[in-house]
Amino acid sequence: MIEVKVPELAESITEGTVSKWLKNVGDKVNKGDDIVELETDKVNVQISAEDEGVLTEIKAEEGDTVEVGSVIAVLDPNAAAGTAPAAAAPEAPKAETKQEAIKAEPKTAAPAAETTDDNGRTVASPAARKLARELGVNLNEVQTKDPLGRVRTEDIKQHAAGLAKASAPAPKASAVSAGQDDPTKPVVREKMTRRRQTIAKRLVEVQHTAAMLTTFNEVDMTAIMDVRNRRKEKFVEKNGVKLGFMSFFTKAVVGALKEFPLLNAEIQGDELLIKKFYDIGVAVSTDQGLVVPVVRDADRLTFAGVEREIGDLAKKARDNKLGLSDLQGGTFTITNGGTFGSLLSTPILNAPQVGILGMHSIQWRPVAIDKERMENRPMMYLALSYDHRIVDGKEAVSFLVRVKQLLEDPESLLLEG
Repeated sequence: MIEVKVPELAESITEGTVSKWLKNVGDKVNKGDDIVELETDKVNVQISAEDEGVLTEIKAEEGDTVEVGSVIAVLDPNAAAGTAPAAAAPEAPKAETKQEAIKAEPKTAAPAAETTDDNGRTVASPAARKLARELGVNLNEVQTKDPLGRVRTEDIKQHAAGLAKASAPAPKASAVSAGQDDPTKPVVREKMTRRRQTIAKRLVEVQHTAAMLTTFNEVDMTAIMDVRNRRKEKFVEKNGVKLGFMSFFTKAVVGALKEFPLLNAEIQGDELLIKKFYDIGVAVSTDQGLVVPVVRDADRLTFAGVEREIGDLAKKARDNKLGLSDLQGGTFTITNGGTFGSLLSTPILNAPQVGILGMHSIQWRPVAIDKERMENRPMMYLALSYDHRIVDGKEAVSFLVRVKQLLEDPESLLLEG
């Protein structure tokens, strides 16, 4: 028999959640075939078979948490495709013996989980055993619809709900107790995905560990929109990608970071790690949650290179194909809430980074050109959140002003780059 184990994922990742089994018990598995998909804190990872055989046993159900190195499946190199799990064969005589022992029991009380292991224990998945211990449920009393008699987490939950319903006092029709769902109000309960739990945890940690402050400014987008309108067709013809706003903002951020390096640093104990490279994270919203893939060495890329890299990373994020290397090591982050219509916001730091720039919707507003003239201009609010532990207000405000200046004079970005 060949054991399929959870491989080393990354230095900071020690466990994952079984998202989806890509092979079923009895399926033929070739070397290199993807067997199961794991959801980690950052990305989904497919585990591939290192050997050839038939999948005869699955040891972790979808939704189970598994640690690196744990056995999650078994392959039999000598079995034929369609082979039933080995554990199912010796169960029949045990079920017969047990049936004789409970002949006197009422039929309605006969437990459905008749299958036991060699030690006489009811067969159940690790997740089911853990849940049974937490809820104080006796596995021998749980009925299951599994044809092999294996108790699943759904069976435990259903059994526990039945016990709770039987022991609970009749509710008063006049009112709903505090903290309980009103049966007349429909609700849906969904378990948070591992990634959503991680996002929630990290955002709260940032609020507790960083002295976060936000400063605001606004930028006149007239010059950038003029450049894009004049050059967009030739830019696409030459480079095969559209000239968007993100390349301008990325270049402006890099230029400002070179002048104010503490925004490109992080705190490590009682030391500052000031980075002399510019790996810019770009926040991307996906169905699974917010991810921040990183544009490496953004200072060395052309406008077309930045646009191409951002486009590729965004597509990989939406297709759930980002690798861990795509998400690690950013030095500063840009997030664009304007794509969803946000006019103003206070972005939260992406730890351990100490700065994040928030872009917002472009709106036409009347702007005073001088004492006598007013013009309608395309304006955008900018927000810079920073860690006040190492970045003073003067430096943060000066950084954002420099970003504004570079954006309002796009030609200067070529010199700053």
